[in-house]
Amino acid sequence: MTDMTNSDSHFFSESELDSLRTQRIVDESLHGMDDGELYLQYAQSESFSFDDGRLKSAAYDTTKGFGLRSVQGEVTGYAHSSSLTEDALLRAKATVQSIASGKSATLAIHPRGTNEKLYSEENPLLGMGFKDKIRLLEDIDAFARARDPKICQVSSSITGEWQTVEIIRPGGHRVRDVRPLVRLNVSVVVRDGDRMESGYQGAGGRYDYSQLLTEENWKGQVDEALRQALVNLDSIAAPAGEMDVVLGPGWPGVLLHEAIGHGLEGDFNRKGTSAFAGLMGQQVAAKGVTVVDNGAMENRRGSLTFDDEGTPTGCTTLIEDGILVNYMQDRMNARLMGARATGNGRRQSYAHQPMPRMTNTYMLAGEQDPQEILEGVKDGLYAVNFGGGQVDITNGKFVFSCTEAYLIKNGKIGAPVKGATLIGNGADVLTKVAAIGNDLELDSGVGICGKGGQSVPVGVGQPTLRVNGLTIGGTEG
Repeated sequence: MTDMTNSDSHFFSESELDSLRTQRIVDESLHGMDDGELYLQYAQSESFSFDDGRLKSAAYDTTKGFGLRSVQGEVTGYAHSSSLTEDALLRAKATVQSIASGKSATLAIHPRGTNEKLYSEENPLLGMGFKDKIRLLEDIDAFARARDPKICQVSSSITGEWQTVEIIRPGGHRVRDVRPLVRLNVSVVVRDGDRMESGYQGAGGRYDYSQLLTEENWKGQVDEALRQALVNLDSIAAPAGEMDVVLGPGWPGVLLHEAIGHGLEGDFNRKGTSAFAGLMGQQVAAKGVTVVDNGAMENRRGSLTFDDEGTPTGCTTLIEDGILVNYMQDRMNARLMGARATGNGRRQSYAHQPMPRMTNTYMLAGEQDPQEILEGVKDGLYAVNFGGGQVDITNGKFVFSCTEAYLIKNGKIGAPVKGATLIGNGADVLTKVAAIGNDLELDSGVGICGKGGQSVPVGVGQPTLRVNGLTIGGTEG
């Protein structure tokens, strides 16, 4: 494996494409269009999975290809290929030109430039040998099993990716980016008699393995996974009904991401299918609630120097003090809505078209002490960690399962509960926020967002929140 940090080496020097002729084909393909680009991608990825005391799988893959897109009005022409050849590009040209209506069009202004760099170009796959990665997973397994005799199963995995992209627009406008991404996952299962429970902790970001796989970090992940599992081992059946809920900081922001974030993406609002459509400038949340999407955070999993259309990312305020002030926009939806592209045009790979997507989405901190927030609840639920959830974008209704939650009795954290689900409406839940903590946290770097059949890495976060009158689906009775 060689370290290739110059994107031209993938797309021109080491392929059949010629840089000048490629530019000419792009110019011809998008003549008379409102917008479009050629997206070139090369990626190396690897994954190692350790389970039941042995290496379960090890995989390495390289992918490369291009996607050529033309946009006219609301219509998009798209063609992609894993073959970086001029013949493939010419066939793609014929496809994207098929949407031409004959009407005159002015090509949209190119994205502004940026000298900002949010992460290193170092290839994480090269920083640690194959045997060292396996040995680390063995160490994690041995360390975890020695922590508690109740542990009956340990699973861990390492994944890494190094991706380089180049975006070429008509007239010679080009941008390049090199994107590292790593992740470590640890899960444990504990047994006490006939009862078994599990716990999980993951971490990652846009950096190399040397930062992720320190002994302090992976031991901390093992201990956190074990703590969750032991808590669940003592859990009782969750009650059902309406009650006040305190959401913990950090990962519980995934509820914000799903229940509210998707509804603030430009395409759903342009088409009028979001619960937030037509509400710009109106009060949609309790005062004090400010939600942002920030793709320009250094080394974060959801960050990008520029999005997959070439627009630099930034911090976009979506809801400010309860007022809806912005949607997340890609270039096409921004143009059609008369808005500004916010750097949220994202795609899974060269084989996918870009669409408005979140990056790192979180609620800003308030001024209240988290302990005081808990003490203000007489009878409620403290939700610390979440698993899966489902959301209907058109009406905002959601169902989320808690993987770690506790009863609150007279302002004190009580027994852990199992099987609690939060049921509500994304737009409605924002209006029920009664207290906002001063302890904003971001998640540990494990978020994955699905939309339209595409998955991209994201970040979430929030401070401690009190939400009054949420419906809890439980397991009692």
